[in-house]
Amino acid sequence: MGVRDTSGIRSGMGMLRRRTGLDDFLIRLWQTKPLGTACGIFVLILVFVAIFADVLAPFPYYQVHPLDTLQASSTRYLLGTDQLGRDFLSRILYGARLSIAVGLSATALNVVVAVLVGGISGFLGGKFDLAVQRFVDAWMAFPGLLLLLTIMSLVGRGVPQIILVLGISGGIGASRIVRSAVIGIKENVYFQAAEAIGSPKGKTLVRHVLPNIAAPVITIFSINIGGVIMSEASLSFLGFGLPAQIPSWGGLLSREGRIYMEMAPWLALWPGLFLTVTVYSLNMFGDAVRDLLDPRLRGGGGRLGAEAARAV
Repeated sequence: MGVRDTSGIRSGMGMLRRRTGLDDFLIRLWQTKPLGTACGIFVLILVFVAIFADVLAPFPYYQVHPLDTLQASSTRYLLGTDQLGRDFLSRILYGARLSIAVGLSATALNVVVAVLVGGISGFLGGKFDLAVQRFVDAWMAFPGLLLLLTIMSLVGRGVPQIILVLGISGGIGASRIVRSAVIGIKENVYFQAAEAIGSPKGKTLVRHVLPNIAAPVITIFSINIGGVIMSEASLSFLGFGLPAQIPSWGGLLSREGRIYMEMAPWLALWPGLFLTVTVYSLNMFGDAVRDLLDPRLRGGGGRLGAEAARAV
């Protein structure tokens, strides 16, 4: 009886073992979510532009050219100038930096608040969970924009204020997702076994709960960042967001774009276009990440897992 050659199977299994979780995620993202991949690449380019806005901007965003007011696009001013003669491309680039900084910071605070409120509420349960959820219900009963306008009118305008307001308010609403994930984990056998052997609650929370809610937490971060940027733009557009001297896409739409729209339509076109494309890309990338991380949406090992099994 001949000996079966298993070198091909061993090499295939070795390739599967060498592939890390991040590599598998990126490959599945590329092959199953092409639109999400393209949007993710655009987001990376936007982050690069935001980091190096000082280098990429042809002029300082505050530099005034009195003789070049409301100039259309040209070789000197690629996106034209505003009513004071400031280069609009430079202001758009600095606005991208601000939008990305506020979006990342406020969304990170979203995640922290959601994990603290939803995680502890779902983990402890009982009357504490009931009281926290009634507070969350009351918070979500108020119209979102009206609530943000009221809080911003009390705390004042500024970058730290808008990050805190958007981060805390968004985290309270997202805490329901984290709470649901924690309650689902409490039904698993390993959680019940930890309770049966008398494991301390803090140790159980750190070892068994927090690592297993990583997927919904990442999903909250990737999906909420687009909404945070839109909320900041809405508040700045209404005059309750960032100070007038700070260029933001919402502020550019509210001041230059709204007042001089008929004389210089590019003042409203470019901030609105960049804001729309950015939020759309973030939402599509967040949806792709959610679909790949949630096993209920991708089904077991996914298409790549089935293809790898067939190949082996």
